[in-house]
Amino acid sequence: MKQGAQDSTGIRAPGAGGDTVPRVPRQPQAADPRSERESLAAADLQEPGARGEHTHGERPVRRPLVRRSSVRGQVLQALRTALVAGELRPGEVYSAPALGEQFGVSATPVREAMQQLTLEGAVEVVPNRGFRVIERGDRELAELAEVRALLEAPVMLRLARRVPVERWAELRPLAEASVRAASSGCRATYAEADRAFHRAVLSLSGNEQLVQIAEDLHRRAQWPLVGGSTRPAHANLVADAAEHTALLDALVAHDLDVVRTLVAEHFAGAD
Repeated sequence: MKQGAQDSTGIRAPGAGGDTVPRVPRQPQAADPRSERESLAAADLQEPGARGEHTHGERPVRRPLVRRSSVRGQVLQALRTALVAGELRPGEVYSAPALGEQFGVSATPVREAMQQLTLEGAVEVVPNRGFRVIERGDRELAELAEVRALLEAPVMLRLARRVPVERWAELRPLAEASVRAASSGCRATYAEADRAFHRAVLSLSGNEQLVQIAEDLHRRAQWPLVGGSTRPAHANLVADAAEHTALLDALVAHDLDVVRTLVAEHFAGAD
């Protein structure tokens, strides 16, 4: 839907400034054994050009310090943020060794994170080179918005009739957080807050499969279009977030007509 501060993973969001890329500190021996095995097994993969992937001429992705032991998870989150912020540009190819050098980690967790992004449809494998960011156009974005509306809108309307007022009131901090994120003008920060609000609403259905599918569609809808701006107008972010608070107000007031109108408008303007 309708760059920056440090996010909840301890990773600096895009646009934080600085021309150097901090390196990831070596993980403690007593931390996650999986990380230790990755480091040992991937020692020979840290050299540039591993597996035939090029490492020169790529646009740097400014990345931050990783503080916890789940290197792969944090790299995955950082790459997702870079996608939303436009630091990983549609059509460009990125190699795991080159990105690993920027993160200060071996190529293994980067490659694993990229494989996950392949499953999510964000990138595609380019043999002997690395991973290309998928180019998306207006039609795909419109299709995602339509599918999200078909999936989420009926659930929200059903929940509006069944969920007690006090449960809706508990979501107020998330709606307000999305407004603050929108006010910051940071696309990546707002994208996270936007998903958090929708996830909390759909979680009231008790259907975890629904929540996971909707989250995947929502994340894909937030990736920038090829040739499109990675910095949507500040007013658009603020207006989108305001719909969250207005929707919550209507749900608390149990005004189903307003809820129906706001839900339709919210998904009609989804991006």
